[in-house]
Amino acid sequence: MNTPHPMDRLLEIMARLRDPQRGCPWDVQQSFATIAPYTIEEAYEVADAIDRGDLAALKEELGDLLLQVVFHARMAEEQGAFAFGDVVAAICDKMVRRHPHVFGDATVADAAAQTRAWEEHKRAERAANGDGDTSALAGIARGLPEWQRAVKLQHKAAKVGFDWPGPEPVIAKLHEEIEEVRAEFAALAADPDDAAARDKLEDEIGDVLFVCANLARHAKVDVGSALRRANLKFERRFRAMEALAAAEGVELAALPLEGQDRYWDRAKAAEQGQGPSS
Repeated sequence: MNTPHPMDRLLEIMARLRDPQRGCPWDVQQSFATIAPYTIEEAYEVADAIDRGDLAALKEELGDLLLQVVFHARMAEEQGAFAFGDVVAAICDKMVRRHPHVFGDATVADAAAQTRAWEEHKRAERAANGDGDTSALAGIARGLPEWQRAVKLQHKAAKVGFDWPGPEPVIAKLHEEIEEVRAEFAALAADPDDAAARDKLEDEIGDVLFVCANLARHAKVDVGSALRRANLKFERRFRAMEALAAAEGVELAALPLEGQDRYWDRAKAAEQGQGPSS
């Protein structure tokens, strides 16, 4: 007996899960919109496994991400739109089309030249598909996390010369935006029920975040990676301060902020090797 190909088995499993009579009730009731957040989440879990250097976890997370592709393809097949094989064929065709220096007679000088050629291929494909958007910012998906859209918007604008020459003016702009946030906090404090003031505060905080993304771009630092490191650092130190407090029989939540800060400083010092943690 021939052993089925692993991909065929996965496709059969998904078809069974989506079977209206014998399938899983949860899987049957899903749609593209309800599954999309899981697809994004799985992509982040792949990135997390890579960040941790955990290849065993990476294998599992890549499987979870593949399942998302199969899930969407199955739903499309049920609607008569396309099937998984069409997804595979489309990406194969795209890779061959966008790499004429590999699969054809074209040549590229280096990776930078290939990046420029890739963008040209994308623009040509959009035009061929009837997309009349000729802006330098065309082609940026609205479904991206907003921090990622910010970086892509800035990157594309920079390609036509709309960019600061280095990090110093970006830092100056960040200070300017922070002062504007400070002013809007004061305005809202004067009238907490002022909806316009609250909207303006949100707008100014957005400007701060946008400039921070730009600063990371100038530093050639991935915003998601930097924020992930900051999150991990905060979690690690917070858990350490909880452990220090528990070891001394202290309930952290019962302490004023000043008392909590002292445990935070001890956790930070211990992590940085600046002395004993007690």
